[in-house]
Amino acid sequence: MVKRTVAPELNVQLLREGIPESQHKASAVVCDRRGRILLSAGDANISTFIRSSLKPFQALTVASTGVLERYDLSELDLALMCASHKGTPAHARNAFRILWKCGLEPDALQCPVPAGKKSPLEHNCSGKHAGMLAVCRLRNWPPSTYMQPSHPIQQAIVEKLAEMLNMPAAEFLVARDDCGAPTYLMSLMQIATLYGKLASGDNLELERIVRAMTQHPECVGGDGHFDTELMRVSEGKLVSKSGAEGVQCVGRIGDGMGLAIKVADGAKRAKYAVAIQALRQMGWLDPTAAETLADKFLTLNDFKRLEVLGELSIV
Repeated sequence: MVKRTVAPELNVQLLREGIPESQHKASAVVCDRRGRILLSAGDANISTFIRSSLKPFQALTVASTGVLERYDLSELDLALMCASHKGTPAHARNAFRILWKCGLEPDALQCPVPAGKKSPLEHNCSGKHAGMLAVCRLRNWPPSTYMQPSHPIQQAIVEKLAEMLNMPAAEFLVARDDCGAPTYLMSLMQIATLYGKLASGDNLELERIVRAMTQHPECVGGDGHFDTELMRVSEGKLVSKSGAEGVQCVGRIGDGMGLAIKVADGAKRAKYAVAIQALRQMGWLDPTAAETLADKFLTLNDFKRLEVLGELSIV
């Protein structure tokens, strides 16, 4: 039986002119690439869907199969496959270019058309879907069912996850993400371990994904997006990927350490506050960079700001 590692949760308060108005509870854990817990707050074994924080590992099937070389795709294209982008014209054009180079049409995408938009190319997951379709094209797998959990592309993804976490692929609990593609239920400790492996530099394909994300942070989110701004101010030292419902992940490049955060009520603003607090505490960000992020994500307006009570601790 896995030992349940529990430390005090982090409490994120919304202060209105210094007076507490709302609060969010959060758990966070730091693991190395071998899965050892280094620091934690809350329950390191709490389960959550990894959501879009899975994208770098879904892109691993692209980086490891020769798709980039076969279709002359760039690291910028690879970064978009890891993205939860803003659906700007530049993002949509990039997703179109990936499909075009692979001989595919935009109607092959099965992610939804966002409200108020005209094309699935504008969906924030279009790069991820384009990457999956590119692998299908290379391997002659049927593109029409690529989002089914039983499809070869999805099986290839889950087998990579199972290998990294040293567990049988059949043990993963799967559900559909909002874009329709599979996502997986994992413990916070497992998610942190994946990000420790992503940032370790021990795997050439993962290293290529990290390089693509950190050299093209504007593709991963966009101006004003937390992942983009964090990777910019950390100047290649951190790789970051958010997930919906209060999930945030960061890897410290070269050191093989991963941070995973889950906010109990799913609040986006709270996970950014926890990430900044944790990165400050661990010294993963210098004070100037941390203050730059705090100005953007903790100060909500002239009257409201976020404050995190508590710290990660050794358990």
